[in-house]
Amino acid sequence: MRIAVVGAGSWGTAMSGHLASLGHEVRVWAREPEVVRGINEEGRNPLFLDDVDLPPGIEATGEMGETLRGAELVVMAVPSRWTREVAREMAGIFPRGAAALNLSKGFDYRSDKRLSVAISEELGEEVGVAVLSGPNHAEEVARRVPSATVISSVDTSLARRLQKVFSTPYFRVYTNADVIGVEVGGAYKNVVAIASGMLDGLGLGDNTKATLITRGLAEMARFGVALGANPMTFSGLSGVGDLIVTCMSRHSRNRGFGESLGRGMSPEEAMGGSRMVVEGVFAVRSVLRLAGRAGVETPIAGGLHEVLAGRKGCREMLEGLMTRELKDESEESLYRGFFQVR
Repeated sequence: MRIAVVGAGSWGTAMSGHLASLGHEVRVWAREPEVVRGINEEGRNPLFLDDVDLPPGIEATGEMGETLRGAELVVMAVPSRWTREVAREMAGIFPRGAAALNLSKGFDYRSDKRLSVAISEELGEEVGVAVLSGPNHAEEVARRVPSATVISSVDTSLARRLQKVFSTPYFRVYTNADVIGVEVGGAYKNVVAIASGMLDGLGLGDNTKATLITRGLAEMARFGVALGANPMTFSGLSGVGDLIVTCMSRHSRNRGFGESLGRGMSPEEAMGGSRMVVEGVFAVRSVLRLAGRAGVETPIAGGLHEVLAGRKGCREMLEGLMTRELKDESEESLYRGFFQVR
C-alpha cells in the first residue's frame, strides 16, 4: 500500500518506520530540510528519535503534493494546534479515494471541535476519517516494544481495514465505534498528566498520584459523556490505558512539563525551548470552554488552568482539590454516566 505520513515528529517517524517494516511504500512530509536529508541519506531523523534506524522503503520530502501523490492512506501526525491548517493545505490535492488517519490528540485550537471533525470539515465528507489513540509512546513503538492501540471511525468498515493494515505481533490494534470517547480520552489525559507531573515535582507520594489518576479518570469520563461519549470507552486503551502511561512514564512530555512546574519553574521555563509540543497546555483551554457550555465540573482542568495563567502555585492547586466539598464517590463514578445515558 502507498501511504503518506504527514508530519515527521516522534510519532510520525515511529509510525513511518512501523509501516515501512510491514512492506508498505511510505512517503513522509517534513517541514525541516535537515529531517528530509537525514531520512533520505542516513535513514535517521536527526531531530526526533535520532537514535532509531529507520527501515528501507521510506522517502522524505518537503513538498506536500509529492507526499500525497498516489497515496491510498494519509496518516496525519502533526500537533493538534496545526491539524486543521494542514488538512486545509491538503484539501485541494488530497488523493481521490484515499482515507485519512489522525494520530494527534487534542482539540482544534480555535473552534474546540474534535480533530476528526475539523479534518472532515476541511477535506470534505467524502473522505473517510479515522483516529488512532492509545497508550503508545513513540519511543517504544519505534523499538517494537509490545503495545496496543485503538482505531476508531464513524465508518466501522474503514476502522476494520486499518486494523489489519497496522496490526503486528508487537502492535495490537483494536477497533471502537465511539469516536467521541476515543478522541476525548486522548486529549484529556494530557491535561491530567501535567497535573500528575506537578506531584512528582513537589516530591509527593504514590497515594497522591493514584488519587489524581483516579479522579482524573472520573473527570475525563464525566466530560466525555456530556459530549456524547460512551463511558465504557474510558475503561479501555484510549481512556484509562493512555491516562496511566502518560501520567507515569518518563517519556511523557506532558508529565515532564508538569514536573518542571512542580519544581518551581514558570510555564515558559518548563517549555525550555523544546521542539516537542506539550499538548495538554492547549487542550485545557478547550476543555474548560466545552465544559462551561455543557455545565460539567472539571476541577483538575480548572486548577491546572489557574497554574498555567500564573494565578496559583502547584501546591495551592493541590490544596484546593483536597479541600473541595466532601462527596459520595458514587456520585461521580465512571459507570454512573453509563446508566444515565441509556
